[in-house]
Amino acid sequence: MIDTAFHQELRQSVRSICKKYPDAYWRELDERRAYPEDFVNELSQTGFLGALIPEEYGGSGLSVTEASIIMEEINRSGGNAGACHAQMYTMGTLLRHGSEEQKRKYLPKIADGSLRLQAFGVTEPNTGSDTTQLKTMAVRKGDKYIVNGQKVFISRTEYSDLMILLVRTTPLDQVKKRTEGLSVLLVDLREAVGNGITIRPIRTMMNHATTELFIENLEVSVDNLIGEEGKGFSYILDGMNVERILIASECLGDGYWFVDRATQYANQRVVFKRPIGQNQGIQFPIAQSYIHLEAANLMRFRAAELFDAGLPCGKEANMAKLLAADASWEAANATIQTHGGFGFAEEYDIERKFRETRLYQVAPISTNLILSYVAEHVLGLPRSY
Repeated sequence: MIDTAFHQELRQSVRSICKKYPDAYWRELDERRAYPEDFVNELSQTGFLGALIPEEYGGSGLSVTEASIIMEEINRSGGNAGACHAQMYTMGTLLRHGSEEQKRKYLPKIADGSLRLQAFGVTEPNTGSDTTQLKTMAVRKGDKYIVNGQKVFISRTEYSDLMILLVRTTPLDQVKKRTEGLSVLLVDLREAVGNGITIRPIRTMMNHATTELFIENLEVSVDNLIGEEGKGFSYILDGMNVERILIASECLGDGYWFVDRATQYANQRVVFKRPIGQNQGIQFPIAQSYIHLEAANLMRFRAAELFDAGLPCGKEANMAKLLAADASWEAANATIQTHGGFGFAEEYDIERKFRETRLYQVAPISTNLILSYVAEHVLGLPRSY
């Protein structure tokens, strides 16, 4: 895919905002484990984080292709789109499966940034990637659900007004298929925290505002059920292809950033009276990283193109995420090696981005699960789990 004139304009617009938030901004946030409040606010106010919300609900009405370009450019500038991508795509469950009343109530405020929907409560301590086994239970009593359970690695809960929460509404031993009996609730965290939800921050190797949630007798109105009871698993899966594509785009942004930094340093750094970039031992890893990034980039655009056309794209979205995550990690290692000891110094920002891009080998879906998906659903091999 070749960028259209609009895509080039979109890239320039995002870059112009990112220039206001240089390396020092992200470095200082990383040191304090702080949230990029100013950056998120500006992206919200300029409409970028409402990119996927239709114009009728106050959004920009852009395609997934264009949303992926926004995410790529944030990371390519040296920033971290982790605080942005959830606000962009988490609302998809509400958009595709919510009632018209729910959409009119929430989407315009999510689009203009006055309401943040950034938290996505799925993963649990004892179930991990096996979502069908989750234990958080919601029991209906009159016009409310009473929710009890625990969630882990739920990012940005402290900075979100709303949360998409996947719960079990029918016990596992009472369903015919393991994918049945799960439901999606929209939780107002402004009311729930301290009244049924306790948040415990988890300090991780990257600044992702990750938390653990303890849920005890949380009351959620039946009006906050998204779609039909018991069909929540399919609703969550429905949005995962978008997530894969956007995360792949962030990995690409990281990868191109690494290649740029490695190339610049290799041209400038002189050892033994010659630039180190003259040595094939330095050249080849950078060049190979770039080649792999370009290939992953094509798969990203192919997946986005299929999604935007309303066609099946599970294979392509998963492969794009795996290829981009691998290429980014390869570029990160090449850049550390090129910089030598300076690659570990905070002032160069390499070690910060190194830590950030390592996440995508594991989340939001591990590369192993993508390989299992392709093996089973594309190649027809026996199910491995």
